[in-house]
Amino acid sequence: MRPVARLSLMASARGASLTGCLIQQKLLIPAETIMNRRHLLIGSAFGVAAAALPKVARAAGGTDLNLQKSLQACTPKDSVTHLMEGNARFARAWTSAGGSADKAERMAILNDIWESDCQLDPVALAQGQKPYAAILSCADSRVDPGWIFACGSGELFQVRSAGNTAFDDGIASLEYAVAVLGTPLVLVMGHSGCGAVTAAMGSEPLTPLLEGLVKPIRASLRSGDSLTQAIQGNVGYAAGQLTSRSTVLKDAVAAGQLSIRNVYFDIGSGKVSLL
Repeated sequence: MRPVARLSLMASARGASLTGCLIQQKLLIPAETIMNRRHLLIGSAFGVAAAALPKVARAAGGTDLNLQKSLQACTPKDSVTHLMEGNARFARAWTSAGGSADKAERMAILNDIWESDCQLDPVALAQGQKPYAAILSCADSRVDPGWIFACGSGELFQVRSAGNTAFDDGIASLEYAVAVLGTPLVLVMGHSGCGAVTAAMGSEPLTPLLEGLVKPIRASLRSGDSLTQAIQGNVGYAAGQLTSRSTVLKDAVAAGQLSIRNVYFDIGSGKVSLL
C-alpha cells in the first residue's frame, strides 16, 4: 500500500513566491548573483524571456544525466492521457468510498488508486525535480491534485490559490516550472462549488484583501451564467492571463514547448473533465 503522505513544491496562497520555491529547493541566491547571471537560454523561441531567470536555479532541476533519468522515471509519453487515467482510478475509488460509515474502510478504498502508480526515488528527489506537469488550481481543501490525478512526489508542480486565479507570484512560479524545470504541460483547474467564484458573484461585503482576490474572477463573469458556467469561464480567463501576462509562457507555447489545458473537477463524482 502506498503511503498517503506526499511532498510537493507548492505556491499555496497569494503570498507564495518564486523566491519561496527556490528556498524550498535549498538554493540561497544572493541578489548580486541573480543580477550577474541573466543569460539562461531555454530553447530558441523563448530564450530571451527566460534569460531573466537566474541561471543558478537550474540546479533545482538536476543536471547530472543519471539524476535526470531517475527524476523522469515516472514521466509518461502522453501527460494528459496519463493524468486522466489516474483521475479515472481516483473517481472510481472516490465514489466507492462515498457513504461508507467506517473511516478506515474509506481510506483503504482510496489507497487502491496507488496500486498501478509510480513513485520516484526519494534519494533523487532530495537532489532535484523534473515534474512533467504543472497545475494552477484552487486552494480548497477538497481539491488536492496529487490525489485527484493519483500522482506522487515530484510529478506535479502545484500552484494553488483561492479561485485558481493567475496571480503574479503564481505566474512567476509557473515561469520557473517551464523555463527552469522544463515542464511541458500546465493545467488550469477549477472545481464545483468554488467559494471564491461564489463570493465574486455575490454582493456581500468582503475584506480589502478578499476584494483583491476576487477582482480577476469578476473580470471573467458573464451576465446570466450559472455558478458552474462562471467557474469554467474563470478557468478560461485565468489560462488566458498566463500567456497574456508572461512572455516566457507565451513564447514557450508558440515554440511548441508548452501546452496549457483547462480542466474542471467535480467534487461529487471525483471526475476531471477537459474543457
